[in-house]
Order: sequence, then structure tokens, then C-alpha cells
Amino acid sequence: MAESIYPKRSAAVVRTTKETDISVKLTLDGAGQYRNQTGVGFLDHMLDLFAKHGQFDLEATCSGDLNVDEHHTVEDVGICLGQALRKALGDKARIARYGHAYVPMDEALARTVVDLSGRFAIHFESQFDRPTVGDLATELVQHFWYSFAEHAACTLHISVPYGTNTHHKIEAIFKSAARALNIATQQSATNAVMPSTKGTL
Repeated sequence: MAESIYPKRSAAVVRTTKETDISVKLTLDGAGQYRNQTGVGFLDHMLDLFAKHGQFDLEATCSGDLNVDEHHTVEDVGICLGQALRKALGDKARIARYGHAYVPMDEALARTVVDLSGRFAIHFESQFDRPTVGDLATELVQHFWYSFAEHAACTLHISVPYGTNTHHKIEAIFKSAARALNIATQQSATNAVMPSTKGTL
């Protein structure tokens, strides 16, 4: 594959509160390499999938108040990943801006559509039949993506039209989001310098 004429886009975010201490390093133009240790094993697995299928390089570490529960860790990792994406995009010159992907995981299907518009909006539609998968409360999946989209300043639509296995549904969501974001973040000389009639995103 021909080497890109554009420099690699990377960002690092550090966020420390009384609830969590987080470091996220993200390279958009990566090779799908990852090292994620958030203290929530299932979240780590999903972040690994996100990096691999989005062809992003991602390192996320978190020391959180898991003695309370996993809510703060999941929320704050979503916040930091969104901030890292927004920071890595820079001025968004010549990006595709829009991306969408359908991903099956056995009997489950997930769809993600994204617009790197600079405006936050999210629609999330999925039913989970189990309260937890591993050490992750399934109600936090939607909250993770809400936090991500808000801080990435993007419009994000995620839906799972069918499926029976909760693990498969969540895995398909993270993979489809990764692939949609990979498409939306791609730079090309054939794209508009700024893909907006406003002249800014």
C-alpha cells in the first residue's frame, strides 16, 4: 500500500479526577496495535477490537474506583477517547467526514453511522438480555458511546437490529464503530479541503 502523503495524526490525553486517573494515546493512521489496561477486562477487550478493526494504534490505562463500581472508569475512558480523537483530527482538512459500517458477529448485526461534524448527537438502539458481560454492566455500553460522541463532538448513530447473544451484540457495536470511524477519518487529496459549506467543522 502506498504511503500516505499526510503526516500521522496522533494525540495523547491525560485526565485525573478523584474517581479515575486515565491516560489515552491514539494514532488515527496506525496499524491496529493496542495495549489497553483499564481495570475492566471486558472493556479492554472491546478497546482492543476497536483498535484492530479501525486500524488505530491505541493505548489506554486507567486507575479507577472499581471498589465502587465500573461506571466512572467506563465513562471517563469514553470521554478521553473522544477527546483524543477530536485532538488527533486537528483542523479536519480533507477528511471524508462521514462513515458507516455494518458488522456481523455470528447471529448479531450492528450498524454505525458517524458524522465528524463538530456537533454532538447520538442515537443508540440496542437491547441487551443480560445485565453484565464479564465485569461490564451492559447499560454502560450506551453510556460509553454517549461520552465518546460528546467529547469527540461528533454525530453518532448506533443500532443493533437483531441478535440474541449479548456479547456478540456489543462486540459488533465496537467493531462497526471502529470501521465507520476509520472511513470518516480518512484523508484524501480528492476530498474537499474542508468538507462543509460553512468552511469549518
